[in-house]
Amino acid sequence: MSAPYVVQLLNETEVELLPIRAQGAGGQNVNKVSCAVHLRFDVQASSLPEEIKARLLTRADRRISADGVVVIKSQEHRSRERNSAAALERLRELIAEAATLPRLRRATRPSKAARTRRLDAKVQRGQIKLLRGPVSE
Repeated sequence: MSAPYVVQLLNETEVELLPIRAQGAGGQNVNKVSCAVHLRFDVQASSLPEEIKARLLTRADRRISADGVVVIKSQEHRSRERNSAAALERLRELIAEAATLPRLRRATRPSKAARTRRLDAKVQRGQIKLLRGPVSE
């Protein structure tokens, strides 16, 4: 699915943005200003379509808690507004990945030539290992 479709899916009133203090170096400003952002998005309570919710909750992503809440922390920018926009963009990307259908795997079998090559390689490898043994005269 395209990005505009995902923008329509995401209702920003369901997203909770909490300002927090950023970690790491930053001088005196980092101790005074809460410019980092925690984004919380409850997948179960959202207005997303059911199939996207299911695919989102089955993802093996550490940002999604066991309760079905997506938590994204953004602190790469110096302003709260830019961190909020970055966190929302990451949430949109996560939803876009869940919105795309996974490709179906088509079962295939190796060709006869491929099987022959594999067995020939195994025999050749066995001969090399056989030659490593002790020499008998």
